[in-house]
Amino acid sequence: MNTNLAIRFLKLLPVGIITVLLLGCEREMDDLKPVSYPANPYVFIDGFSAGLNYAAFGGSVPTAFDVDKKVTWNNSAASMRFDVPNADDPRGLYAGGVFYTESGRDLSGFNVLTFYAKATQSAVLNVVGFGNDLGASKFTTEVNNLQVSTSWVKYYIPIPDPSRLTQERGMFYYSVAPDQGKGFTFWIDELKFEKLGTIAYPQFTILNGQNQVETSFIGVTKAIGGLTSVFNLPTGVNQSVNIAPAYFQFTSSDPSIATVDATGKVKVIGGPGNATVTARVGSVVAGGSLVVQSQGAFEHAPTPTHNPANVISIFSDAYNNVPVNYYNGYWAPYQTTLSSDFEVNGDHVLHYTNFNFVGIEFTSPTVNASGMTHIHLDIFLPNTLTANAQFRIEIVDNGSGGTGTYLRTFTVAQSKQLISLDIPLSAFAGLSSRANLAQIIFVNVSNNIPSFYADNIYFYNDGTPPQVPTTPAPNPTHQAANVIAVFSDAYTPIPGTDLNPNWGQATVVSQLQIQGNNTLKYTGLNYQGIQLGSPQNLSTMQFLHLDFWTANSTLLKVWLISPGPVETPFTLSVPTTGWSSLDIPLSSFAPVNLTNVIQLKFDGNGDIYLDNIYFRKN
Repeated sequence: MNTNLAIRFLKLLPVGIITVLLLGCEREMDDLKPVSYPANPYVFIDGFSAGLNYAAFGGSVPTAFDVDKKVTWNNSAASMRFDVPNADDPRGLYAGGVFYTESGRDLSGFNVLTFYAKATQSAVLNVVGFGNDLGASKFTTEVNNLQVSTSWVKYYIPIPDPSRLTQERGMFYYSVAPDQGKGFTFWIDELKFEKLGTIAYPQFTILNGQNQVETSFIGVTKAIGGLTSVFNLPTGVNQSVNIAPAYFQFTSSDPSIATVDATGKVKVIGGPGNATVTARVGSVVAGGSLVVQSQGAFEHAPTPTHNPANVISIFSDAYNNVPVNYYNGYWAPYQTTLSSDFEVNGDHVLHYTNFNFVGIEFTSPTVNASGMTHIHLDIFLPNTLTANAQFRIEIVDNGSGGTGTYLRTFTVAQSKQLISLDIPLSAFAGLSSRANLAQIIFVNVSNNIPSFYADNIYFYNDGTPPQVPTTPAPNPTHQAANVIAVFSDAYTPIPGTDLNPNWGQATVVSQLQIQGNNTLKYTGLNYQGIQLGSPQNLSTMQFLHLDFWTANSTLLKVWLISPGPVETPFTLSVPTTGWSSLDIPLSSFAPVNLTNVIQLKFDGNGDIYLDNIYFRKN
């Protein structure tokens, strides 16, 4: 019987009969031992193998998989057909699912999963692998971005350590997205596990092959990442394979200093002292190592005591943090700072190494710290520093006037101990608006601070009345038909109105968002005009309405102006205790010609916030 016919014959026999035939050739029946799990290598050969089930991934097209009897490899009876949807398919965003068995199989006698594949076009299969069993999925193994063509080609997914797969239920899984929004079809045939002598030169690494050294403390936990594997295939190609941590056997050189579990989670339990974590897969030693230099007990930052109602937290376990894009953007090519964040007995700590500068970004949304007075952070500098060590904090504001960076540099007089910083936001020169803060950046100014730890980074109010409004002006309720608006989100302003005409004033004019409401700001007011887009007949109007807010003004007037010029002021009561809403009778501006008003003017001092400037009648 030739080999192909023999294989076809064996495929048709029940698994139990195959086992008896193969073992009976070598031993007497009395020598046989119970086989707990079948060594069945077949996944799909002309149809499902015994006990195989299929389940689609959530969000995928549930009918993406089917059995095809027309398109097959080498004229076999059937193949696996997968229809990847278009991006707008209402049934699902992609094709993906798992082929699994109810009971485990012993795959320890094989070293590779093989199959033939082709597609209707040259395409990429995003993920193909085995080990996903819809449960613990302990030994997942996958290849990413597998390139397929319109011709049948044999593909290989090596088993990193076959001895671990004695009870495997996850036979195959895949996940494939549309190609530039368009769907396509691909086929897989002869899907089975094999024992090949041509899967050669396995290489494994932890930490991407780097020999890392980290200062640490008792209670710190760290997951070993950078797990990679490469195999030389029968085609001569070196294939990268993503493998689960459970394939690795991790070892600590001194478990009294640091332990490491089967998933690669390192925990520091003693010290001072050093421990080196290494790994292997089967008999192959993995490249890379982690030297843990335990400093002993960690000095936790003090638990913050500020009222949560007065805090906007960026990073702290004591408060609810605002959404943060990242705590280390790694702004290449100039940044060298790496992150090695950790947790000590439930206390999360940021750890920056190889420090030159590093940024924390929070733009979705930005932070409105208008009501805050200080920024707080706790830092620990573990290295001995020279006397000229300088550490800079930058706060970046994405205000309506453009992006501005405001700096605070200080000399570090302490090292190897915790430093708690409470810096007034007023110390950041130029930070006139705090309504759209987007980044906090730390800079190694003196270039001699190798690393630092950070915790409890937050803005807070120390009880001082806010110097800027934290809430928007009240929403107007007057009917639009009874209003002529100059500035307001609630109404359509007079077209063409110039809010900042060049009258030689020193006032700085800007607009900012307060909880989504556009607000006009005069910084350092001396006088400021508003040129109406066209002359206005206000003879049927009764009031000028204003909402204004100021914490530091001692004099503020508003003027109406008609040609001549004829202008009359009305004195406003300042400073305010929050938003002041005022309806000024237009008769107060006599002798201004109310049938031909062309301008408004404000004069006084301080920083003024304005909203809802309009004329109205009852």
